[in-house]
Amino acid sequence: MPMSRNTSSPSASARLLLLLLVTVAAATLSGCSMFNKLSFGEEEEPKSQPPETLIVQGMDAYNTGNYSEANKNFKVILDEHPFSAQAMLAELKSADAHYYNKQYLEAKTLYKAFEERHPTNEAIPYVLFQIGMCDYSRSDRIDRDVSGPQEAIKSFTRLINAYPQSPYAKEAKTKIKDSKEFLVNHEYMVAVFYVRTARYDEAKHRLKYLLARHPDSNLAPQAKALLDHLEAGNQPTWGMNRWLPEFMTKAPADRKEAKEAKELSADTPKTDISQPDSGAKE
Repeated sequence: MPMSRNTSSPSASARLLLLLLVTVAAATLSGCSMFNKLSFGEEEEPKSQPPETLIVQGMDAYNTGNYSEANKNFKVILDEHPFSAQAMLAELKSADAHYYNKQYLEAKTLYKAFEERHPTNEAIPYVLFQIGMCDYSRSDRIDRDVSGPQEAIKSFTRLINAYPQSPYAKEAKTKIKDSKEFLVNHEYMVAVFYVRTARYDEAKHRLKYLLARHPDSNLAPQAKALLDHLEAGNQPTWGMNRWLPEFMTKAPADRKEAKEAKELSADTPKTDISQPDSGAKE
């Protein structure tokens, strides 16, 4: 019997010792993990939310004008749930969010990507219209880059040719007209600049180009009068206000408002800023 107790005692002690070592090791590892979190402020990454939740959060942010926050949710859907039922909507609304956040070049890229991935989707007429609007909306003052209205004309024309019965086609035609007017004003302003700097040959070239490309524009009569004046060998000395009416320096999106304001105040007596400056000679 004593031999039996002596034989079992070392085995029990060994098992007890092993259990204590495992417990101490686990406690040590747990302590180290907690120490690391407390020392460096690290937190576990939050688990990815389901696409159903993300799209609701994204649309809530979108509808309240928080486009940056909306895009964060749409991006997670596209990155982590690219084959979900919500992915296509996230693609389109991400483009919309960039557009309304005035990130026109980024929005155009996203709209074009949507068109390439979903060429038969029923939203394509809208997408084509928005591509045109990205170009149209980045039109600036007429004395600057004119690539915006130039590209807008191409984009809107593509929409009209592809979907002539689309509800967006009528508005696209209006935007094309506005963009062409912007380009006419740009050409005329460049011609005026050349006259003011005594570069009359360049001015005549610009005016001829304007009349050849846009013979029915609102500025055509004024451009022809100036061209005739130059070809007769006369050197105009008009004041700047007559050369460049204020509305000509506005972007296309602003000119309609300016014209409406001008029409409403047409009967109100005031100084005509389009007349030559005081003391200027004709």
